[in-house]
Amino acid sequence: MKFKVNDKVAVIDDLIKGKVIAVSENNIKVEATDGFIFNFSPTELIVIKEDQKELSKFSDINNEDLIEKAIEPSKKNKPKFKSNLKPDKLPPMEVDLHIQNLTSTTRGLDNYDMLTLQMDTAKKKLEFAIRNRIPKVVFIHGVGEGVLKSELEFLFKKYPVEWYEASFKKYGLGATEVYIYQNPK
Repeated sequence: MKFKVNDKVAVIDDLIKGKVIAVSENNIKVEATDGFIFNFSPTELIVIKEDQKELSKFSDINNEDLIEKAIEPSKKNKPKFKSNLKPDKLPPMEVDLHIQNLTSTTRGLDNYDMLTLQMDTAKKKLEFAIRNRIPKVVFIHGVGEGVLKSELEFLFKKYPVEWYEASFKKYGLGATEVYIYQNPK
């Protein structure tokens, strides 16, 4: 496929979208929507057409998009499910921070990079839960040496939340449950 400057593109195996800013034979320079510039081979990209609503398996739909649609459906897109559970009885949102669930490969990542990816994910999910008034979130971090767990506790101190060990019966020792205060003072 031929790429041209100013084409809108998406990365096939990642959640990156952007605009082509330079094209050479085996390298396409893309400015992502967040302003970062990346280099890709032509086989890693797909062009997004203006009238294309969904990219099927190349789409960047993730859990947050699905939850946002379920929480705040538009008038056209009413949810197809209805729960009889009261909000305080809903199961908590679960965020698995094991590195193999966050990236397809750890090649080229050192411990600092992996911890940064895990913490960025945790912060993003926590802020999403606060924005959408989700009362409980369970962060599954594993046992390990406790570095991720202590970093999570440091993160939680910055938000109007209370945290404690999650259910041992369900998660074992490697999870922390966060209760989000809906009306912080």
